[in-house]
Amino acid sequence: MTQTSPARRAPSSGKALGTALAAAGLWVGVWAGLFAGLAPAAQAQETAAELRAAGLAVRDEEAGAMPETAPLPFEIEPHFRLIDQTGREVTEADFAGKPYALFFGYVSCQSICSVVLPRIAGATNILLDAGLEVTPVVVTIDPARDTPQALAEALPQWHEKLVGLTGSEEDLQAIRDTFQVQMEKVAELPDGSPVYAHGSFVYLVGPDGKVLTLLPPIISPRRMAEVFASYL
Repeated sequence: MTQTSPARRAPSSGKALGTALAAAGLWVGVWAGLFAGLAPAAQAQETAAELRAAGLAVRDEEAGAMPETAPLPFEIEPHFRLIDQTGREVTEADFAGKPYALFFGYVSCQSICSVVLPRIAGATNILLDAGLEVTPVVVTIDPARDTPQALAEALPQWHEKLVGLTGSEEDLQAIRDTFQVQMEKVAELPDGSPVYAHGSFVYLVGPDGKVLTLLPPIISPRRMAEVFASYL
């Protein structure tokens, strides 16, 4: 006698509804995750646009105040071979395709450097929040004290991304000559440490390795970020 297999029972409407709701919840979660990821990116783009607009306005204002015979734009394309705080040799080729902000100073400086380095760090953070990255770089004018180890210990107090460059006096003089940076020993501390007066402009070097602009040391982090953003 032939046995027939039992008829397959159709899923209950309650189970089907539960499955549908679970699937719908999964898609809602997926889309929510996508939008959550897009929101910070969209906000960063909006912030970057605001920075660029403000920076362009500053540049237009300054351009209007300059005589037509002003020597800008100038052309500086630095070439150097120095040592960073890890002891690694660094040349301009290491920054190819990446903009960087360059400043000349020394870590034990208690005057202009102690003002400028925190401002460069602040501008770096403002740009990072807008999705724009400019590497902060300081070239020492005091290689005797600013050894790679000394730089490695001191620089994080200002910013974790701050690159410190030192080297031989000959190599440092060469890059100072490129930027026409003057320095002079003006005093000596009781412990015999020298005090230097030195050029203190902040230079923005573009991804192509050419200087785009320079800013005075007294500029605020926000204004520095705005001007930098207008070139990026």
